[in-house]
Parts: sequence; structure tokens; C-alpha cells
Amino acid sequence: MADLHIHRDHALGLAKARKVAWDWAEQAESKFDMACTVLEGETSDTVEFTRSGVSGTLIVAPDHFDLHAKLGFLLGAFAKTIEAEIEKNLDDLLGAAAAGTKAKAEKADKAPAKPAAKKAAKK
Repeated sequence: MADLHIHRDHALGLAKARKVAWDWAEQAESKFDMACTVLEGETSDTVEFTRSGVSGTLIVAPDHFDLHAKLGFLLGAFAKTIEAEIEKNLDDLLGAAAAGTKAKAEKADKAPAKPAAKKAAKK
């Protein structure tokens, strides 16, 4: 049996990290036939995933992701390949989310300033 541990720091905050985790879970379900369950908490969430030969959790925090997975005997032989694929998928999703956040901030910085409101004349 092989154990996988993947940790990724991020600066997305919990709301955006949840979106990334949901996207990751949807990909895991469609690409790898995983059954995923999301347990939402106040300060972090847990995505539980399972299928024949694999079980694990993805902890979703405001500043990091922690993935722990156990691979059964047959899939254990492919642990490095599976780990690399999970890392790539998670990094791609985190990169897209971070780029989206950066693009929104840059757009807000470039927005023209609104003219000051005129004061009403005293009568």
C-alpha cells in the first residue's frame, strides 16, 4: 500500500479555495470515477474521495491544501505517476484561481477614478 501526501500553500482565502476544491473534486469524479463528498466547516473544508483501490482526503484551508491518499496494492505500483497527475491538476487549478484573482485586482487598479460628487448649493 502506498501513501501520498501533497501540500500546497496559497493566498486565495477560504471562499476561492473552496471553488478550487469543488473543481478538483468534479475532475476527480469525471476523470477517475471517484466518489467525492465535501464536508464544509467554518474554518476549513474536507473533500473525501474514494474508489476501488484509492481513498483519501483533501483538506481545504484559507492558506493551504493538504491531500492524503492511500493507494491499494495494484495502484501502488503507479504511485509516482498518480502523484504527479494529482499535483499537476491541483497546481493548474491553483494557478488559474490565482491568475483570476490577480487579473481582477489589476483591473480594479486600472479603473478610472469616479469624479467627486458635487455638493448641493446652500440656499
